[in-house]
Amino acid sequence: MILSDVKQLLRDLKRKSAKYTAFYNRVSRIKMFLLRIVPDVPYVKFRYFMNFGRKLNLKNPKSFNEKIQWLLLYDHRKDYVTYVDKIKVKSVIDGILGGGYTIPTIKIWDNPDDINLDELPDQFVLKCNHDSGSVFICRNKSDFDIAEIKKKLKTALRTNYYWGSREWPYKHVKPLVFAEQYLEESPESRQTGITDYKFFVFNGEAKMLYISKGLEDHTTASISFYDLDGKELPFHRKDFRPIGEPLKLPDNYEEMLKICKKIADAIDNDFVRVDLYSVKGKVYFSELTFYPCGTGIPFEPEEWDLKCGNMLLLQQNSRA
Repeated sequence: MILSDVKQLLRDLKRKSAKYTAFYNRVSRIKMFLLRIVPDVPYVKFRYFMNFGRKLNLKNPKSFNEKIQWLLLYDHRKDYVTYVDKIKVKSVIDGILGGGYTIPTIKIWDNPDDINLDELPDQFVLKCNHDSGSVFICRNKSDFDIAEIKKKLKTALRTNYYWGSREWPYKHVKPLVFAEQYLEESPESRQTGITDYKFFVFNGEAKMLYISKGLEDHTTASISFYDLDGKELPFHRKDFRPIGEPLKLPDNYEEMLKICKKIADAIDNDFVRVDLYSVKGKVYFSELTFYPCGTGIPFEPEEWDLKCGNMLLLQQNSRA
């Protein structure tokens, strides 16, 4: 049983009863204590082994996941802190692309208790700026459980995302909650969520992307990798079922590629994933990711970990 299996088992137990919830919370507190006394390199090596069942080669990294871990540990440019901050990065993108590509921010809070639904439009999205997954979509205020969501946001704000993944930029981001304009591709997307185009940029050049659909519910969500012509690639993530169909490129796809290139040129690093949306003919920036899946992508077949690693050249000047 690998680490991801153990984590899922604990989540399942947590959902079953208050007794298991207390046990889960106790284990989480012990885990967080231990995390804070283990240095980054041994922690990353241990977590990598628990996830993939093999040692992490940092002296001569070859696979995609090994190289991403090398970058996580040794590429410490200060501007990454701004890039991963989901609020501050919007100003950076506006400076690169000009206005109109970032999703408008409605309001920002440092305390979820200050959120007043009366001050927000009928539809909106609540997010945290400092982590992954704290996203709450309001399509209708009448069935939006703001009390429950405030509890979840408080928990998220107390959590430093760095300790679980060692993605060091998040350690320095001030946790905030913000409301963002709601985007919708079509009435059907209310069930599946909007399509997220995630471009993998290797040494300044986008070479592939993956599409995620339905991530609001991970039990039914699907993810597939594609080349830049929209052809589905012969591998997928073990933790999600593949979409299993060719990618229908949006009419503004060429614009998306140009935007991706402009952002990559401005960042000028070894690897970044540029996430974009295409909504009703308009391109929107979503976020930047430097360490996909934290400790790495669970490729299936595994040979594609090495093949994707061959696309990424680690520059010696990445080392801090």
